[in-house]
Amino acid sequence: MKLTILIHCPDQPGIISAVTNFFHLAGGNIVYLDQHVDKQAGVFFMRLESEFESISKLSQFEDQFQQELALPFSMEWSLHKSGTKPRIAVFVSKYNHCLYDLLSRYNSGELEIEIPFIISNHPDLQYIAEQFKIPYYHIPVSKDTKARAEAEQLALLKEHRVDCIVLARYMQIVSPKLISAYPHKIINIHHSFLPAFAGAKPYHAAFERGVKIIGATCHYVTEELDAGPIIEQDVTPVSHTHSIKDFITKGRDLEKIVLARGVQLHVQRKTMVYNNKTVIFT
Repeated sequence: MKLTILIHCPDQPGIISAVTNFFHLAGGNIVYLDQHVDKQAGVFFMRLESEFESISKLSQFEDQFQQELALPFSMEWSLHKSGTKPRIAVFVSKYNHCLYDLLSRYNSGELEIEIPFIISNHPDLQYIAEQFKIPYYHIPVSKDTKARAEAEQLALLKEHRVDCIVLARYMQIVSPKLISAYPHKIINIHHSFLPAFAGAKPYHAAFERGVKIIGATCHYVTEELDAGPIIEQDVTPVSHTHSIKDFITKGRDLEKIVLARGVQLHVQRKTMVYNNKTVIFT
């Protein structure tokens, strides 16, 4: 069995020694360790993987870690057991490129997750869910029905014990209530023109300005629109020889690749959020 622990706490001497010694005495074989110190904030970050032949009582291990290390070092920490696949709900609207890509990676085993259902505010992409044999819930959203739609979404998320939500081009603003129920567990993707080219046709606006790169950003959702902690980004060059259609094609390719990378980093417990920034372990 493998355990992965994520830690952040005030930087101070002896943290690495204390943590590694604790895992060693518990019978663990450390197979990965990475750490980072934010000098400006004075915060220590750590990710450690350790293999065990067996642990009879995981709750006792956690209680002991809390008392012997977490409290003395003022740690925020989370422990994750291998073999448990995160349960991820996918929200979409009408664009299908990110949904197809995620489901293909899921179907091939590249993404070690469970997808209990897909939610959409439109019926258009139900055929894709049927291809992959995943339940599809059409929950329309309007100004008058938003609160009711959100209640229905939350009920489904709770019923299916969802760990994380992926917005695979879901063209609705997520409410504070949903965000508070899944803090740093809602992943979004968008083009990287914001805030320069906001609006319905950013690629057209970028084309008119003659931009030389286009990009995509994957981030956690916060109440400030499109301003949450960034997980992954990428860019690709464009030139005067490219048409608006080329811009859109390249942009969508980037969106699905960057979203998949971001989801993978989250699933593999390689992201830590602090002060609206992320520490990404490789």
